[in-house]
Amino acid sequence: MSGPPDLTRALERAGLVDVAYVVDASPVGELLLAATAAGLVCVHYLRAGSDLDQALELISNRLSPRVLRAPRRLEQPRRELDEFFAGRRRDFATPLDLALVKPGFTRRVLEQTARIPYGRTVTYREVARQAGNDRAYRAAGTALGSNPLPIVVPCHRVLHSGGGLGGYTGGLDIKRRLLTIEGVLTRREPD
Repeated sequence: MSGPPDLTRALERAGLVDVAYVVDASPVGELLLAATAAGLVCVHYLRAGSDLDQALELISNRLSPRVLRAPRRLEQPRRELDEFFAGRRRDFATPLDLALVKPGFTRRVLEQTARIPYGRTVTYREVARQAGNDRAYRAAGTALGSNPLPIVVPCHRVLHSGGGLGGYTGGLDIKRRLLTIEGVLTRREPD
């Protein structure tokens, strides 16, 4: 006797899934990946069991209550992240959906951050300047802290003007690890 049928495909074909998600293991911990029809909308570092529920609730409240675990829809970003972590991918080709990004300065900061080349870093001030206000470097830091697409929109590549790491949503150990994958760091750097 087989288990219950997988209704995911039928629900997707019927247009009843607005946001697909999957929890994926990675070298930096479990990641919640979520996508809409427009593209990858969320990469979220999971810390505890309730963190998944909170992240899905946020997605449901901000985007649509029609959220379903659908790993097949996230095969491309999962593969690209695996390749990135293995050092075989420098750029992500997965389409992005910035629906969780605030308009205005925050969006401009993240759009500029998405342009930072692999293996390069810039400062918070440089990102703020490129987004239209070089004195708003603290606001740029706040915008980067709310990045719903870390790794893919590489906010880990933004550092303090003095060379310190600054902050990072996933924590400084993960920021160091990502910068090490990209060859920016070869040893433990100061915070």
